[in-house]
Amino acid sequence: MVKYELDQGFGGEAKLGLIVLSTDETLENEARQVLAGRAVSLVHTRIAAEADVTPKALKLMENRLPAAAALLPQGLRAIGYACTSASTVIGPERVAALLGQAQPQAAATNPISAVVAALKALNTKQISYVSPYVKEVTAPMRGLLAEAGFETVAEASFAQSEDRKVARISEESTLQAIEDIAKTAPSDAVFVSCTNLRSFSILREAEQRVGRPVISSNQALIWHMLTLAGCAPKGWGPGSLFEV
Repeated sequence: MVKYELDQGFGGEAKLGLIVLSTDETLENEARQVLAGRAVSLVHTRIAAEADVTPKALKLMENRLPAAAALLPQGLRAIGYACTSASTVIGPERVAALLGQAQPQAAATNPISAVVAALKALNTKQISYVSPYVKEVTAPMRGLLAEAGFETVAEASFAQSEDRKVARISEESTLQAIEDIAKTAPSDAVFVSCTNLRSFSILREAEQRVGRPVISSNQALIWHMLTLAGCAPKGWGPGSLFEV
């Protein structure tokens, strides 16, 4: 037998795992922009998600979460379930418990919990809210944010119920929506919801235009996972959140 030595493999600084929706075409591409050249390993698996985004359809993923988490390797420092709206419908605490069944050693998070943590880190109280989805999906999210102490003072939506179309919404359209909603009412930050909605290339410009932090689901999720894993990700990604 040839002699060999073992090392820690990829991810000398941290090993992370993601559960990505089968309909998501955005998150992994944006995550690569943050982690390129870093000593961080990010592995991911997929979970079946219905094409039509409704509370009933989102709830169906609850029973699929443990099996999806079990497909990730052991030894991860943090794991994220990458769906803002489903995490809201299922409940963040329930999501964490389900992920913990298969990955008890990993800190668990999701986009809505990450957004709450991000808003607190930025000392935010009032937010403007941009979403791609219909009111039946956005209303529970506003309610959860209100329970966490954040008032939604203005809301704009692309009113889409098909996730594939969400991934095709141009970043210029999202930038314009951010700028327009910021004019309607004073707020401390703008929250751009959904892991499938592209935003990374326009976040800095959006903040310059509106004069306040702009937080996206993907930005918050990646930042929170890195923070939970013990990293100090200042300067790693776009926007004010990565300057905290």
